[in-house]
Amino acid sequence: MFVEYVIAVLFFFVALIYSSVGLGGGSSYTAIMAIFDVNYVLIPTTSLMLNATVTSLGAANFWRGGHVNWRLIAPFLASSIPMAYLGGSIALSKQAFYILLLFTLITLAVRIYFFDSLRISLKLEGAQKIVFSIVLGGALGFIAGTVGIGGGIYLAPLVVTFNLGTEKEAAATGSIFIWVNSLAGLFSRMQRGAFSMELVLPLVAAVVVGGFLGSYMGSFRFAPLTIQKLMGIVIIVAMVFLLRRVI
Repeated sequence: MFVEYVIAVLFFFVALIYSSVGLGGGSSYTAIMAIFDVNYVLIPTTSLMLNATVTSLGAANFWRGGHVNWRLIAPFLASSIPMAYLGGSIALSKQAFYILLLFTLITLAVRIYFFDSLRISLKLEGAQKIVFSIVLGGALGFIAGTVGIGGGIYLAPLVVTFNLGTEKEAAATGSIFIWVNSLAGLFSRMQRGAFSMELVLPLVAAVVVGGFLGSYMGSFRFAPLTIQKLMGIVIIVAMVFLLRRVI
């Protein structure tokens, strides 16, 4: 029980930090639970529920601010929703889950520490935008359903890199994308019983408070890139723990 409260305190700060830039924090939720050796079946389900909780607050704030561009978001959701549901329906073995999670965290660490420093700017035209959005949405949706990482942390910078929207629109797209994918993956996983209310309730309370404070303070206090690099330390620690379990 003590460990669960420690996790809840850590999740409060994760929600506070990530929601300030419109993200759900699923990567850090998942990483922390992996570090504390939470039942691997419950890790994605718990992360998805917490993602949905936090990003609902961020999505509402972006909506009120007029930053939601549905023409930008729709193609991503068209493929991500069914793929998140499919990913959530797959019962992975413990070893397979850890390997997939490790691979996902490695790509996430690369994205955090190297992608933004490249300063790439590309432009897609017409049908290229649709194809890119559908393929990327499907891939990120599947990841959400299987390991519980909502995908917004990948999606938001790519929206800017490929000149699909402004930085505010990218943040809004990431927030709504995580929220919808999390619900789709969560519904699928709950249908097969991969859920623990005893684990989730204190964590939901922690992220609701942290998410509310973070989404309110976000436009005034925090720099997104700095936040992600600081939180990347948690991901790197989780990678070390996962390597020890996989090898």
